[in-house]
Amino acid sequence: MPFSLEPDEAAEAVVALQQRFAAAGIELPLRLWDGRSVGPDDAGFRLVLHEPWSLRALLVPPTDLQVGETYLRDAVDVEGSMVAAVEGLVRLRDGLTGAGRRALASLLLRLPRPPRRERDGRVVLRGRRHTQRRDAAAVQHHYDAGDELYRRFLDRDLVYSCAYFADADRDAPVTDPTVLDRAQQRKLELVCRKLHLHPGERLLDVGCGWGSLALHAARHHGVAVLGVTLSENQAATARARVAEAGLTDRVSIELCDYRDVTDRFDAIASIGMVEHVGAVQLDRYFAHLHDRLEDGGRLLNHGITTGQRDVVRDLSRDRDSFIARYVFPDGALVPAHRMVQHVERAGFELRDVEQLRPHYARTLRHWVANLEAAYDEVRDAVGERTARVWRAYLAGSAIGFERADLGVIQILATRGGAEVPLDRAHLALQNVAEVDTAGR
Repeated sequence: MPFSLEPDEAAEAVVALQQRFAAAGIELPLRLWDGRSVGPDDAGFRLVLHEPWSLRALLVPPTDLQVGETYLRDAVDVEGSMVAAVEGLVRLRDGLTGAGRRALASLLLRLPRPPRRERDGRVVLRGRRHTQRRDAAAVQHHYDAGDELYRRFLDRDLVYSCAYFADADRDAPVTDPTVLDRAQQRKLELVCRKLHLHPGERLLDVGCGWGSLALHAARHHGVAVLGVTLSENQAATARARVAEAGLTDRVSIELCDYRDVTDRFDAIASIGMVEHVGAVQLDRYFAHLHDRLEDGGRLLNHGITTGQRDVVRDLSRDRDSFIARYVFPDGALVPAHRMVQHVERAGFELRDVEQLRPHYARTLRHWVANLEAAYDEVRDAVGERTARVWRAYLAGSAIGFERADLGVIQILATRGGAEVPLDRAHLALQNVAEVDTAGR
């Protein structure tokens, strides 16, 4: 076993490692525990190593859980953009050959050994997976972190799912909040148009969040909406927003499991819900939604998928995943073709599929920028550990979508002979002015 270096020797070893990275074309700006900075100043970020063992803790073993927990324990900090820092670490991981990785590991193992990792804050769920009780616990862990957290990084309407950007937004700065506001209103309108909603119809919003889609559909399309969620925070906020908007006669928000919904509807929206269902439950999920539709009804399912054709990510079994341990317990992602297969197997007719991956990558960059701009307020509201979890999670997700490790698709499907437009002219949102949001 290699001997451990003393702190002064460790500092020289880290400088040598940074120079080795640079020689391989990988810029990883560092600030050492002795105050010394190495690497370029224009990379958009700098990793701050608080301890002689910080770099070893960050990179050994090379898993996202290891990186995330090293950041959570404040052994490493990030100055500047967390997205840029994650990009740099990914380039380091991908840019070294097998021999280079072995040499790097040998050098890292000479740095002082980190103390035993703290695991406080990891999510531990009890009971059989995807029972109603355990699903409620998983959802509440994620969504009941506190509305103040979400208000700091989401758009003004609290839409916590992929936005829909116009080409005119391609070069817009992620620090401009009006860009995200427009893109989220555009997404809400896109969902309603795909569902071909008509005044007087009934819409079920499964996993309704803070009520944004329910309010939009009732206000602009004249439908009656039932929104359901397992999050107490979301239900309370959504009900307050419905009352404030004067729409209690058309929008009802219930704290309940989707499996307990027994009415039938003209249309169903499932936006960012399917990720919580579990891969083994997808047939049952879509069968239940099929049963909840009237003949001629429409389903719009919007959900994250894996980017690789044959990769299924079951976060309830993924023990080396930061997102599974701290963010989305019991979530599961399947490839896009599998999602389509489950929809069709439930008896739906497939009418439209749209890949929104580039939109979600851009959405996440906006969210990270918002969170970093308000980081002190977020930390004061939810605590340092939770603030770090979300900064790391959002930034890592942005890179996942940019690299196509993740996707997000919208599926329009119908029960029976639904009448929907023959062409896509009604979806031409780029020709539609921003939906009036006065009074929000």
